[in-house]
Amino acid sequence: MTKTEITKYLININTTIKDAMKQSDSSGSKILFVTDEKLNFIGSLSDGDIRRSILSDGLLNKAVKNVCNKKPFTVDENYDLDAVKKLMLDMQLDCIPVIDSENKITELLFWNTVLGSDKKKEKKEKITSPVVIMAGGKGSRLAPFTNILPKPLIPIGNKTVLEIIIDKFADHSVEKFYLTVNYKSRIIKYYLEELMPDFNVEFVDEDKPLGTAGSLRLLKDKIKECFIVTNCDIIIDADYSELMKYHKAKNNDISMVVSLKHYKIPYGICNIENGDELKSISEKPEYSYFINTGMYVLKPEVLELIPENEFFHITDLMEAVQKNGGKVGTYPISEKSWIDTGEWDEYKKAIKMFDV
Repeated sequence: MTKTEITKYLININTTIKDAMKQSDSSGSKILFVTDEKLNFIGSLSDGDIRRSILSDGLLNKAVKNVCNKKPFTVDENYDLDAVKKLMLDMQLDCIPVIDSENKITELLFWNTVLGSDKKKEKKEKITSPVVIMAGGKGSRLAPFTNILPKPLIPIGNKTVLEIIIDKFADHSVEKFYLTVNYKSRIIKYYLEELMPDFNVEFVDEDKPLGTAGSLRLLKDKIKECFIVTNCDIIIDADYSELMKYHKAKNNDISMVVSLKHYKIPYGICNIENGDELKSISEKPEYSYFINTGMYVLKPEVLELIPENEFFHITDLMEAVQKNGGKVGTYPISEKSWIDTGEWDEYKKAIKMFDV
């Protein structure tokens, strides 16, 4: 690995968490290595370190030197390859930095180069809670595809979006799924029947469109524990067991998965006072916002707040929870950990991501 290649994995100690998330997405790695101005090695910064920091105080402008791991696994230039392989396997490390006598990173040892194969999928912690997939919408943003196929069955390679979503939960051995259906529901049912899945799927029929939360009322007497709700057109790359732990630890009534989205305005923004007086120009500013991804964890009690057989959005439910003194929390993920396949540009990205 050349110095140029190493550089994209290095991050300065004074870089903000917000910019660290952008760099992590850009590098395609879930770990960066923190250095000072002279490129002396300070520590490592994982996506988990970033998430824990955001959850602790919500600050995005905090410097990474305050949240990085200052005692990560490292080896010196005289490392034994067999020892490195054992360390990687035992600790499931994606990357180990090689540090020279001057405390500089001279090499990065990645799993695939050291072990000669892609990292095997780690066995994720089992989730016993049910998962509700909201699959009743028309998917008008993907017309004309959705004039023929229901949104959950839009293909990405050899699988549908619905199958990819279910596969993500299958990694956690989820056994019970509820699918709320309305538009072209018979096609969805026939398709899943043909698959003959080894998990339990129960369909919840909406007689009419009920919004992003209205159909959840139909589950009031069926679900007695915290459960996950996801839209049928989003793919989220995250550890769902960690999401469940967060939800329970915070005692939230609703936990919403949010993604940090960056927007860059390609023009100079004029700040105007007194109607027409130019105060200043901000040249090509960039803004960052946490975006609702469409995945949530809910306590079963909140289903009581959903009116029967009425159009009701998830945002209406959140407002109702807060008005009743309940708590709505947020669980942050990076921008590239979320794909909204219900929008054309993102759908094209999904096709590239899954190499099809």
